[in-house]
Amino acid sequence: MAKKCLIAAALLPLLLAVTGCGGGEGMLNRARVVTTTGMIGWMAERIAGDAAQVYSLMGQGVDPHLYKASEGDVRRLGDADLVLYNGLHLEGKMGEILEKMGHGRPVLAVTRDLPRDALRALPGTEDQRDPHVWFDVRLWSQTADLIAAEMSALWPAEADSFTARARALRTELAELDAWVEAEIAKVPDEQRMLITAHDAFGYFGDRYGIEVMGLQGVSTLAEVGLQDVEGLVETILTRRIKAVFVETSVPKRSLVAVQAACRARGHKLEIGGELFSDALGTYGSPEGSYPGMIRHNVNSIVEALK
Repeated sequence: MAKKCLIAAALLPLLLAVTGCGGGEGMLNRARVVTTTGMIGWMAERIAGDAAQVYSLMGQGVDPHLYKASEGDVRRLGDADLVLYNGLHLEGKMGEILEKMGHGRPVLAVTRDLPRDALRALPGTEDQRDPHVWFDVRLWSQTADLIAAEMSALWPAEADSFTARARALRTELAELDAWVEAEIAKVPDEQRMLITAHDAFGYFGDRYGIEVMGLQGVSTLAEVGLQDVEGLVETILTRRIKAVFVETSVPKRSLVAVQAACRARGHKLEIGGELFSDALGTYGSPEGSYPGMIRHNVNSIVEALK
């Protein structure tokens, strides 16, 4: 019996460290941060470090425009110490849930403080803006400061660490931004046209000097009609475009129909590759990080168009 007591006494400090009991800083004592998209999740993980456990609701291949929160998602949101979402109506079907959550806990749209004049206005609307901000790496990097400030307000003991990580992250993304600019410059001017399933790459086109056209609108909720397909086919034939690109989070059938229509008229149109638009790749893979996603897209675009 005495031997068992000695063993239990030896194990007690370890148990306290693991469970976070008695004020320990164990794994279960970390703050809980829930994000909607993987792009935000990656930023939050880099800034939080070991201070918080980050969970992203929308994984590989998930379309945030159409996403509906499950019961498990609602529970995770309800248990979160901080909820981070994109805003600008990206998470269209989750808007009501996020608004309700905001009454009981910190809920932050990471695009909230971005300069209004830097956000792309949506055609045919008075005040709506394009939500796909992450495709302008320089602009997206600015969200790091807001995330760090929010975490610092909630967990002031870690504020210096959050600020330092955000600063390092912005330096890293400035280098990524310069790399993208240099790579796109390798594509001849007359071939710089990026055609995708939906209009998610407007910020990318504005920042890096490439014309962008999407078969659908900014939201995948938009329907694709015969006129849309025919209009795009005419543009491709007139401009002698070599390739179009499918997206991991959007069905391919519409662009496959465009490809078939072009071939029927004697123009060989290639599928230039699969781009990550509204979701990252598999967690843990290169494309499962924000820089990896951007690099994959740029390499695919440059290889197909140049």
